[in-house]
Amino acid sequence: MCYDCSAEPNKAGTSRRSFTRFLAAGAGLTVLAACTPEAPKAVAPSSAAPSVSPSPAAVTAAASPTADPPTAAPAPPEPSPTPSPSAALPRQFSLTDPASPWLIVNKHRPLVPATYVPADLMQPAVATTASGEAALLNSTTAAAAEAMFAAAARDGVSMVLASGYRSYSTQAATYNGYVASRGQADADTASARPGYSEHQTGWAFDIADGSGVCGFQPCFADQPAAVWAKANGHRFGFVVRYPWMFHPITGYYYEPWHLRYIGVEAATDMANRGIFTLEEYFGVEPAPGYL
Repeated sequence: MCYDCSAEPNKAGTSRRSFTRFLAAGAGLTVLAACTPEAPKAVAPSSAAPSVSPSPAAVTAAASPTADPPTAAPAPPEPSPTPSPSAALPRQFSLTDPASPWLIVNKHRPLVPATYVPADLMQPAVATTASGEAALLNSTTAAAAEAMFAAAARDGVSMVLASGYRSYSTQAATYNGYVASRGQADADTASARPGYSEHQTGWAFDIADGSGVCGFQPCFADQPAAVWAKANGHRFGFVVRYPWMFHPITGYYYEPWHLRYIGVEAATDMANRGIFTLEEYFGVEPAPGYL
């Protein structure tokens, strides 16, 4: 929103305390900083290696003075720290058309036209705290959201739609409010400029937990809805668009509540291959700030 985030920090450790101190210093990232997600547990090495009997061939080779020394196996190549974008799925949809599920809109890639309005906005049949236009999504995203919310409910997780579509004029008012209260430099870390927001496309929305705890706050990352969505969202075509510590690529700090629809095939491919951002997956340049 680390270039090496294949293992994220422990969510109850030093990273959260350090990041909290950073926010308290006046960085103005209160709603964008993140709780540190859970990292895989390390496996302790065995205290004693298992006993393995040498093969007859190995014994013979060791006993024979004329035997050639065994050939060492070549070292495996080191993995690339960043997956190659060329390994993404074959291009199926446009990266620039606002009506495309693979659209990439960021601080380098505004919507064209800037005042784009989806032609198929609708209100999904899900629990919501939003009203008016904020309760709307495009029809494809709405159908996927309905399936995802229902699956979460079957697993005992209550997920709520907190904010969906935002028109150009609504985004302008939101952004200008941040500028007035924080200044433009800080506003650009907290809110997209009008014409640069995924919410305007109908492909993205924010979720809340049914408990109402930690809405739009860093601690939301630990709530059941966020944990479930991060682990299962790809099954319904969703990714967490602004992941932990990828702000040098996405331009935004961690937002565990912001989900983006890209389709089941692409979202599952990203999850299976450990790619965290659309910029990396589709081979688009990072967009840490506006041009």
